[in-house]
Amino acid sequence: MAIFYRVRSLNYVSKCFSSINALYLQSPIRRFYSEQATSHFESVGFVGLGNMGSRMANNLIKAGYRVAVHDINCNAMKKFSDMGVETKETPLEVAEASDVVITMLPSSSHVYDVYTGPNGLLHGGELRPWLLIDSSTIDPQTSRKLSLAVSNCTLKKKRDYVKKPAMLDAPVSGGVLAAEAGTLTFMVGGSEEAYLAAKSLFLSIGKNTVFCGGPGNGSAAKICNNLAMAISMLGISESFALGQSLGISASTLTRVLNSSSGRCWSSDSYNPVPGVMEGVPSSRNYDGGFASKLMAKDLNLGATSAKEVGLKCPLTSQAQEIYTELCEDGHETEDFSCVFRHYYSGKNET
Repeated sequence: MAIFYRVRSLNYVSKCFSSINALYLQSPIRRFYSEQATSHFESVGFVGLGNMGSRMANNLIKAGYRVAVHDINCNAMKKFSDMGVETKETPLEVAEASDVVITMLPSSSHVYDVYTGPNGLLHGGELRPWLLIDSSTIDPQTSRKLSLAVSNCTLKKKRDYVKKPAMLDAPVSGGVLAAEAGTLTFMVGGSEEAYLAAKSLFLSIGKNTVFCGGPGNGSAAKICNNLAMAISMLGISESFALGQSLGISASTLTRVLNSSSGRCWSSDSYNPVPGVMEGVPSSRNYDGGFASKLMAKDLNLGATSAKEVGLKCPLTSQAQEIYTELCEDGHETEDFSCVFRHYYSGKNET
């Protein structure tokens, strides 16, 4: 009886906290903060104009934002310059022209340099933009270091709705196709106030946002997502290769998987077998999409993070070895679904 009463009490307390939290999220103060901050996102800076970043920046322009861009690739810069978009020589110049800056870069070292380098976003310790958003896939530790560095800076212009600059780590899921279509999912770490203020910005270049908690949690979520995606792709590729060897066509096995318990994103949305599905990298000789070298990089981040917290992740280690081998064999620029052909020696659908 006492145990039952205690459980009921705990449930009651939990409901109370949920109600308080819901009221807080809907409070006039929170809404005022979000509305005021959002209204000051007229000028958006974008650093990193690769396969993902160029498409994200394009969607910001289409959404009506005034955008300034920077990339070390002159050809990427010229494409935007030819469109009439303001281009800048350094990340610092982008910051000086923007209310918010988004970065989309290949690795932790690139992000760290863009933020803290000689002409980086944080140069001088005094910022015009009150919010910096990093959408790169990097390790949580680097995200947390940079978040602290940003919070230690001061604002050039004081604002009623914010006292100091903030950073969000907001990596994305969906790949190049979703970046093109504006249907990315953002996994966001940082302060909840900054997340709420930036939500309309995210939804101008994506369709989903998930608040993951404090600084670094967005990066942690992305690593976990890509870890699952890599392992899933290996399992599906292995299944299709075995099916072909046993005499069942990939299209037939796809129908089986997608109406059974084996169904997953790698089978129903990103099929790795050439000839089964249109509009995916396997239908264009694995060109475009998410490069195998980037998947190998993300698996390295996952393996390193697991080691740091003392967690055994044998499937991560195996996937890391396979994608590393794939890159060493010359397939680093092909989409990661090419593992079906080049590791498992799978065949096209006939």
